[in-house]
Amino acid sequence: MTKFDKIAMTIAGSDSGGGAGIQADLKTFAFHCVHGTSAITCVTAQNTVGVREVMAIAPETVVAQIKAITEDINPGAIKTGMLFDREIIFSVAKCLQQLPSIPLVVDPVMVSRTGAKLLDDRAVTRLEKDLFPLATIVTPNIYEAQISSKIAINNLEDMQAAAKIIHQKGAKAVLIKGGAMLADLRGVDVFFDGREYRILRTEIVNTKHTHGTGCTLSAAIAANLSLGKDLFSAVEAAKDYITKALKYSLNIGEGTGPVGHFFPLLLKS
Repeated sequence: MTKFDKIAMTIAGSDSGGGAGIQADLKTFAFHCVHGTSAITCVTAQNTVGVREVMAIAPETVVAQIKAITEDINPGAIKTGMLFDREIIFSVAKCLQQLPSIPLVVDPVMVSRTGAKLLDDRAVTRLEKDLFPLATIVTPNIYEAQISSKIAINNLEDMQAAAKIIHQKGAKAVLIKGGAMLADLRGVDVFFDGREYRILRTEIVNTKHTHGTGCTLSAAIAANLSLGKDLFSAVEAAKDYITKALKYSLNIGEGTGPVGHFFPLLLKS
């Protein structure tokens, strides 16, 4: 009998609509047969149409959650998502500095998939300075990659150049996500580990219901790392997972629905 004892942790915000953030991460962990733990950084009131209210959790409470987990349960990988402000980013980074042996996936969550900015400039600077150097991999979308690299991204060569610049900020590897790219580059991701570029391509899934895509991808990378896969294999497996989840995305509510995390159950039925 297989022993199900792998653990991952997400440090992120709560999405009351269940499509992104902590909720998406925990579902992703579960469908990888990985036990999910969490440290909540902020609470949102949101649905498929938009965010109505956000309340930050006190930085010391965020840290208390992380310590409670890591001092007892010992996750095999950690991912960060929405960290909300520079005070929480600083506190989380200081805490994670004490856990250098645990692989860390940093989803920067600076800008939404639609281009809406989610962090102010000072928080972005704090994220790059304090958290990127701790990261096993950073997973920016195109808009976030443009902010971090300070270059416009219009083609594959731009994606590669941005990945190199972001890698120089300290992360062991960078995955630039091309979901917002146009034409043949739509959905093409660029992986760079300081030695070589690898291009990940997959079929295009035509759906407007993409809420939680970035959260799910980074959580899937963390889940696969906790399962013992090497970094690039974890990225490949995560991209396969999110592509399939997009195929089963949910047409719920009046706006943008979430990806379908539970597709493994449907494939087995």
